[in-house]
Amino acid sequence: MLAWLKNLFNPKQEPEDPMKYLIVGLGNMGAEYEHTRHNIGFDVVDYLARDAAASWVQNTHGDLAEFKHKGRTLILLKPTTYMNLSGKAVRYWVDKHKILPENLLVVVDDLHLDLGKMRLRNKGSDGGHNGLKDIEAKLGNNQYIRLRMGIGKDFHPGQQVNFVLGKWKSHEKEAVDLMIEKAAKAVKNFTTIGLKLTMDDLNR
Repeated sequence: MLAWLKNLFNPKQEPEDPMKYLIVGLGNMGAEYEHTRHNIGFDVVDYLARDAAASWVQNTHGDLAEFKHKGRTLILLKPTTYMNLSGKAVRYWVDKHKILPENLLVVVDDLHLDLGKMRLRNKGSDGGHNGLKDIEAKLGNNQYIRLRMGIGKDFHPGQQVNFVLGKWKSHEKEAVDLMIEKAAKAVKNFTTIGLKLTMDDLNR
């Protein structure tokens, strides 16, 4: 009887699953933001979902899709909180699925990288990116993995906002499509061969 009462008021916590990964693509919801530079995180997780024939489902603070890859469970997340409040969705689903810190990967656009370049990092500053800034604030640290997608910086002074919220130019499309494909492969590699080997391959 006493044991039953103890379990009632102190239920056992579901253990974290080392084979479960949360892959977050950053972006803004809405047709006007589709396939803009700022939304390349959405494009990467969309590619992963299509490739795995996984369906998106609307849920709390985001759209989610899930699929299995070589024994791993990949949970894809597109926050519906808008970019500047991305941390709210990330924190909710990290807690909900009990994701290990080392199994969280955020895909984000990066103005500091040339178009087509990518960098995988296990921690770092927000680099002035409001989405990363909010994630760091909500998680309480910057010790999470991020895949930075180079969108270039071909804009005049004062035009940064218009640039990142702008659509890709026609001559950029081939490079963008290739970068998205490589990013999706890197995400899968991260979940199977691990961070270090994936970093060594991608960051060369």
